[in-house]
Amino acid sequence: MPPAVRPTYGSLPGLLALLLLLLLLLLVLAGAGPAAAAERPVVELSASQAGTGGSVTVGGSGWRPRALLTLLVCGQAEPKRGVTGGTNSCANADGRAVTTDAEGRFRRELPVVEPPVPCPCVVHVATVTGAGAEADAAVQVAGHAVEPLPADASGGRLSLLADTRLRGSGGLLTWFGSPPARTLVVTVGNVGTSPVRDPVFQVGTSHGVFAPEWQDQRWRGTIRPGGKARVELPVELASGAHGDYTVTLKYGGKVLAEHPWGVGRPWGVTLFWVLALLVVPAALFRAALAVVDRVHPRRPGHAARPARRVRLPAARRSAAAPWFAPEADRSEARRP
Repeated sequence: MPPAVRPTYGSLPGLLALLLLLLLLLLVLAGAGPAAAAERPVVELSASQAGTGGSVTVGGSGWRPRALLTLLVCGQAEPKRGVTGGTNSCANADGRAVTTDAEGRFRRELPVVEPPVPCPCVVHVATVTGAGAEADAAVQVAGHAVEPLPADASGGRLSLLADTRLRGSGGLLTWFGSPPARTLVVTVGNVGTSPVRDPVFQVGTSHGVFAPEWQDQRWRGTIRPGGKARVELPVELASGAHGDYTVTLKYGGKVLAEHPWGVGRPWGVTLFWVLALLVVPAALFRAALAVVDRVHPRRPGHAARPARRVRLPAARRSAAAPWFAPEADRSEARRP
């Protein structure tokens, strides 16, 4: 019989390596498309200029699917720098809301109104829930005043140099429902070419999936080019707030830092209500008993009767107890 021919497997490692390489290449190509699409949200307008009372159609792509967005006309802003004055520079009362589709796209008509500050103006789009994201598109509001942006903000740029921290702790009043308060401490540096004087920061607090609630806070001081400064900003929550919060610091439309904040439950309020549930019913019960006693008093026959006094006759009393008799009676009693 001829000898059996044994198969050779010398090429098997090469085939496995080629298959793994092709699999990794397919995974990279499959994940590159969505990542590139969602890398930066985009906002587009149907017209770059409109008058007060008109409207523009706002479209966007690259946003998170099924995300709730707000659309606002804001002044003192540019797409590269964002809204320098914060939400106070926007026409908040005439804004619109829209929800993106499954591909992160949206389309919504927005009325054009004059913002409370001069132009240059933008249509500002930002997320309401979930991870924060925003984008701007330049728009000209016909007939509205136009003023140049502050020169300090254009040349000075702040950057975070050290980790943020929250200074402070809760007290007895916080345990009973007083608003929790902390101080946000950050170290920022000026990486621009001009000094930054009295910068306005935006401090936001968010809870759960909700977007931050921003508050403008001005820091008094000047940060020269290449210099750094320690910035302390107060942060306060609503009365009775508890749970996991996130404190976000923003400057010039860009997020500088985020810091978690775990707020304990105000157990003093719970203790107060437990005591109230125990004390109030007892007080009402005693008041009810007092009312019943006043409306239905006790009868006289039910009162305790006084003890009767027993009086003995005088003769019997003197015979039984001669020492209680008068002196004459006692002398007669001594005679045989």
